[in-house]
Amino acid sequence: MNRVAACGRSKGLWESTALTAYCDDEFAILTRCRKGSRDAFELVVNRYMKDSYHIALGLVGNVDDALELSQEAFYRAFRNIRDLKPRRRFFPWFYQILRNLCFSHLRKRRLRHTVQLPEPDGCELTSAEDDWFQPDAVVEKDEIHRAVWSAMSQLTDKHREIILLRHFRDMSYDQIADALHCSQGTVMSRLYHARKKLREILESQKGGQHNDL
Repeated sequence: MNRVAACGRSKGLWESTALTAYCDDEFAILTRCRKGSRDAFELVVNRYMKDSYHIALGLVGNVDDALELSQEAFYRAFRNIRDLKPRRRFFPWFYQILRNLCFSHLRKRRLRHTVQLPEPDGCELTSAEDDWFQPDAVVEKDEIHRAVWSAMSQLTDKHREIILLRHFRDMSYDQIADALHCSQGTVMSRLYHARKKLREILESQKGGQHNDL
């Protein structure tokens, strides 16, 4: 995996000294962006557009809306790039723009609890060794995979978001806390309650058969 693809995705990556040089490159690129360079911002878009789209898709549950919202988020980011302080990472700042757009979109559609999620490519569930909830075991069969996405659609926005970031985008607690502007304790607490609710929904759908959660 090249460093561009890896940055911002692997566990604990934002703190990895191995990618310090690349992160310095991003700071240099962002400096050019603040001066109005569209070419420089295109590099940023190319780096984060896939994650942006899949996060939006997981939040709003519609392919066309996800594409439009992620594009709008990048447009707003470029327009307001001077608000990003020097030596600050792009993605945590950008994520606030993206999530606000997605949540606003959901409120307008009045689909907070009824949005049906598709199964986007490249969004396989992952799990960490320190997690008692094991999503990879849940999705061994296609029918259960579909059940997970159906159950996800019944979660509140914040609970769906925390599951999405942790298990579908493989972000560490540090990364999530940075993106959500909260403490790791808040992340862990929200994730615990989100997993618990997801487990309850899955068990109710299958008559309590999901005892492996």
